[in-house]
Amino acid sequence: MSVNDEQPFEALLQEVRTCTLCSEHLPNQPRPVLQAHPDARVLVAGQAPGRRVHETGLPFNDPSGDRLRDWMGVDRATFYDERHIALVPMGLCYPGTGKGGDLPPRPECATAWRERLLEALPNIELTLLVGSYAIAWHLYPERRPPPVAETVAHWRDWWPSLVPMPHPSPRNNRWLRERPWFEAEVIPAVRTRVKKLLEI
Repeated sequence: MSVNDEQPFEALLQEVRTCTLCSEHLPNQPRPVLQAHPDARVLVAGQAPGRRVHETGLPFNDPSGDRLRDWMGVDRATFYDERHIALVPMGLCYPGTGKGGDLPPRPECATAWRERLLEALPNIELTLLVGSYAIAWHLYPERRPPPVAETVAHWRDWWPSLVPMPHPSPRNNRWLRERPWFEAEVIPAVRTRVKKLLEI
């Protein structure tokens, strides 16, 4: 891509990274966390940054990220290469913590930025939908989504461009133990697809 092509994209990223739309609802100062480049071929659509990610400014820089990288079959260097992998969660700022863990992504974020960001990523060939909020937005925009397990069980319906996945959080260890087919069937397919797209 040419320098002229990159300039509008960099302007969009700057606009996103200085967003304060939902600042009054956040526990900290807004800090949108994402990674993107128009050359990226794989998109990870997550939920929202956790506390550690908010503090470091690095997406999936936590145990969930370690598991996700294992699922994808990539090392940290590849994962954090913006020309390979885009990391654009549903909510770009840490939403805070509730009784059951982190709060849901703020809805203002997807409304304001998601379509613009996705349109600026023309080379994406594989999108990993990580968790219920990404699954709902991408697969069920017009209706209430079924349970995550049901959607993930039918992952072949959207293959090879979209893959619904449970969140890789340690909180989902039981979910994974009860559904061994996910790591036996879905993960090998994802690793093969990622390897082919990134030529690694």
